[in-house]
Amino acid sequence: MLSYLFKRIYSLIPVLFVVSVAIFLIVHITPGDPAAIILGMEATEEQIASLNEEMGLNEPIVKQYLLWVGGVLQGDFGQSYFMKEPVLDSILSHLGPTISLAILAEIVALIIAIPIGIFAAYRRGSFTDHTLMVATLLGMAVPSFLLGLLLMLSFGVYLQWLPIAGYKPLTEGLWTHLRYLILPALSLGAIQAALVARMTRSSMLEVLNKNYVKTARSKGVKEHKVITKHALRNAFLPILTVIGQSFGTLVTGAVVVETIFNLPGLGQLIINSIERRDFAVIQGVVLFVTLIYVFINLIVDLLYGVIDPRVRLERK
Repeated sequence: MLSYLFKRIYSLIPVLFVVSVAIFLIVHITPGDPAAIILGMEATEEQIASLNEEMGLNEPIVKQYLLWVGGVLQGDFGQSYFMKEPVLDSILSHLGPTISLAILAEIVALIIAIPIGIFAAYRRGSFTDHTLMVATLLGMAVPSFLLGLLLMLSFGVYLQWLPIAGYKPLTEGLWTHLRYLILPALSLGAIQAALVARMTRSSMLEVLNKNYVKTARSKGVKEHKVITKHALRNAFLPILTVIGQSFGTLVTGAVVVETIFNLPGLGQLIINSIERRDFAVIQGVVLFVTLIYVFINLIVDLLYGVIDPRVRLERK
């Protein structure tokens, strides 16, 4: 297991290298001068050139990249041009809302998706099955920002049950914290619920007609144990893959939802940084989010062996 873990970690190095090169080039090739934006429209050419020199933006792009990567390897993601603070501190200060939103959205998705997928597979070909699958297609088709606006209008404006924007940290109480996250979590988790539900149905259909399921039924095992203990466990590996990828997507794709609900997370941080042309923050956030995504996929790979011992045997 340790050798497999080290191999997976080594395999992540090329991925992170390619991502770092891509985001660095995209950010620096995109038109816009950070120094000009910082100093404003009344700044002279001499002042802009002086600030570019101070920030090191006049150096060759290869040298800028090597200096940035060298700092990242030492835990230094650079210094924000606008906020005048280390990029890593900015990321960590905005990480809490994004992680809370992603976790709650994933919980919402699983609570909705797993039962729907199992029930649709169990009632394969029925009117209920077709209805649920049409509902999942609609869930995948409706954009998260549109669903978020509808939820804000329904539960925040008309019914006034939940706040429509803002954020309260966990230190102010669990319920207070959750009240500000329920609507964005629903709008973000609905699409993931539709995807996980369809994968759950497909995986369950593959195992429900297996011989071990028929044997369990012939022995008189209760139907709910046949479904949960025999069928679902053996069908769970593809579902786990989708869950891991969906959680990574929730962390990386919460930009629009955070903007709509005014959540001070990584999405809002990167949007503000793009508007300000704050190179260091944009690069740092994208690389940090990539690290989270690949780490989640690594955890999912390791969980395969916990759920299905046959995976461990194949690796050996």
